[in-house]
Amino acid sequence: MSVVTGVPEISSGVPEISAVLPVLFKASCTECLARFELSAGALRLAIGATPKTTFYSFTCPECESLVRKPAGERIVELLTGGGVRTLRLHATS
Repeated sequence: MSVVTGVPEISSGVPEISAVLPVLFKASCTECLARFELSAGALRLAIGATPKTTFYSFTCPECESLVRKPAGERIVELLTGGGVRTLRLHATS
């Protein structure tokens, strides 16, 4: 998973945003092995109590399979920073 995004222009030491580009995430399907870019709206992030219950998911645009992949700390940072909707999973007693 990697992020493709626009970079703001910097002039006189002050950041100036000339145009806001949408954040795109590179991903691949575990079923058909297609590689593609997805917008933040196409991804979902679920953060659980353990690394085994923290994952992101999306529907493959090629084969329409539901894809679910584990999300380590770096992936969580990238996805949340890029505006991906996040669901926090809570353990029930």
